[in-house]
Amino acid sequence: MSERPRVVVGIDGSAESRAALQLALEEAARRGTGVRVISALLPPQYWPEAYGVWAPPMIEEMRANLRGNARRMVDEVVTERPNLVTVPVELHEVEGVPGKVLVAQSRDADLLVVGHRGRGGLASAVLGSVGLQCVLHAECPVTVVPPAVQPRAAEEKADPISERAVAPTGWGGTVIGPLY
Repeated sequence: MSERPRVVVGIDGSAESRAALQLALEEAARRGTGVRVISALLPPQYWPEAYGVWAPPMIEEMRANLRGNARRMVDEVVTERPNLVTVPVELHEVEGVPGKVLVAQSRDADLLVVGHRGRGGLASAVLGSVGLQCVLHAECPVTVVPPAVQPRAAEEKADPISERAVAPTGWGGTVIGPLY
């Protein structure tokens, strides 16, 4: 198994990002590689908008909370899918706007996985702004995991057609190659 994480997944604690995490772990198991789990930490210029009149938490406290939430999500998925326990996982809290952070992380990845929508945005949006930014600008194929859909089992046979052009069968996601 390659120790270098080749599958990157963005999480924000939402149900959609949990589904994306599960798919990322399954894809990494199938590919024999690891997963880099990314939690974006909004830069200080966004804090007045997010925290209003309350004092924002210290940046190290925010990092610790993000890391704890990511660890819990990984543990939950692995508890439900014990075959994924051997997949190497790296947890990273990266300062920046989520879409830009994930696009930057796509540069050395084989696959970027995101949920169709996260915590922000309009409920009626078909594709969240982070997902849209990733689809338009990522430098690797992007899988957008739709809501309430179970990712395919890692044991299923891979689709013989190039994954850059066709979604893996059995779960209804979308794989899109880089658009230059």
